[in-house]
Amino acid sequence: MAVHDKLYIGGSWVAPSDPALLLDILSPHDQSVLGSVAQAAPADVDAAVSAARGAFDRGPWPHTTPAERMEIVRRYDALRAARADEIAAVISKENGSAGWFTKAGQPFLTRQVNGYLKAAEEFGWEEAVEPADPSVGFDTIVRREAIGVVAAVIPWNSPFSAATAKLVPALLAGNTAVLKVSPENSLSMTLMAELWHEAGLPQGVLSVLPADRETSEYLVSHPGVDKISFTGSTRAGRRIASIAGEHLKRVGLELGGKSAALVLEDADLEAAMQGLRFGALGNNGEACILQTRILAPRSRYEEVVTAVKEMVESLKVGDPSAPDTFIGPMIRRDQQQRVVDYISIGIKEGARLVTGGPEIPEGLEQGNYVTPTVFADVENSMRIAQEEIFGPVLAVIAYDDEDDAVRIANDSEYGLSGGIWTTDPDRALAVARRLRTGTVSLNGAPMSFDGPFGGYKSSGIGREYGKVGLTGYVEHKTITRNR
Repeated sequence: MAVHDKLYIGGSWVAPSDPALLLDILSPHDQSVLGSVAQAAPADVDAAVSAARGAFDRGPWPHTTPAERMEIVRRYDALRAARADEIAAVISKENGSAGWFTKAGQPFLTRQVNGYLKAAEEFGWEEAVEPADPSVGFDTIVRREAIGVVAAVIPWNSPFSAATAKLVPALLAGNTAVLKVSPENSLSMTLMAELWHEAGLPQGVLSVLPADRETSEYLVSHPGVDKISFTGSTRAGRRIASIAGEHLKRVGLELGGKSAALVLEDADLEAAMQGLRFGALGNNGEACILQTRILAPRSRYEEVVTAVKEMVESLKVGDPSAPDTFIGPMIRRDQQQRVVDYISIGIKEGARLVTGGPEIPEGLEQGNYVTPTVFADVENSMRIAQEEIFGPVLAVIAYDDEDDAVRIANDSEYGLSGGIWTTDPDRALAVARRLRTGTVSLNGAPMSFDGPFGGYKSSGIGREYGKVGLTGYVEHKTITRNR
């Protein structure tokens, strides 16, 4: 059993301010203790922000060249890739994510990094601007400079991906950072801290703090923090936005989703079901981008319901370390209960239970398991169609025609993701342009790390990935000089 009794603060492993805050990390599969990791308290946040503030205000990091910063990021990703199997195994153990998911996610991390590196190479860190009026007697120079100290707060469901999405652009831009991670991810995020340290970050540039919500709020309200970058629930995002507004901090929020998959009349159902295995149920259903509302035409409604039922019933639920497991346990007991409660809500609302239900899978009672569930005859006004469940629960909703499908898809407080299934590529693109959502996949196309990622409406503020994501970590300065 691993015991990590120190915190990574400002580039050093130091004793926590409260040694009693040593948390046992429990396996979602069988409740065994996987390890014990020190947790941060407000005093540790003070130390981390102080280190970051000093490294930004007086250290060399903001004054290094983009090429120098890019080299450290490349070195970090190479170190991570060399230990990809180890990282995937640790995340599976602490999160309950199936092994196929954590292993498949490792190459995606390199794609994330490469998208940011390409953006940094092409970024106009300092550039002259051609005047709109050539007769003006001065030149205009635009600089893009680091913001300062970034508080990056990430959730537990996909820790390496969420951390990469924030730390890489923050560091490439010359910021310093304090990464606040969920207690559940203490083991994998300790490993991430080791990798960044080995990559050669200067002292003070990065701290990695496992901590509870109260300590997280202390961090984002800290006067030494210049920007907050948060991924998590919409409820928590609203609270963070209020803190940012009160202190006029820069803020980026990647929040919840309740995305729709539009199965059009001409869709290849076999291909759609193959894609929706991943697009609707990946990571045990614990992902904000999943398409958990499946919109089906009335002309093929029962055909789609049957296909979804058969697809879900074909997926093995069990030990996340087993090679044939597709869906593992929920991360905590309270999350398991939340999903079970939503299944009961769906039944009470009058939706037709097609497969699954609130009963725990037989033989898996010791873990945080949920039976994957499909509801039919779902009205889009039902709670199971409007609220983010964050578990393996799908709602199949009927629509009349294409306009009705678009209306239903857009009838949500969220707007993070979505998908379209059709054999007509031109039609797919035309429908995608009508959806009020940040990303749309056509016929199961994967996420792009070159384009921006983020949400409309209550799914967030700002964007991550690529050039747009990098722009979120810089201030713009205009310099004019007489000729």
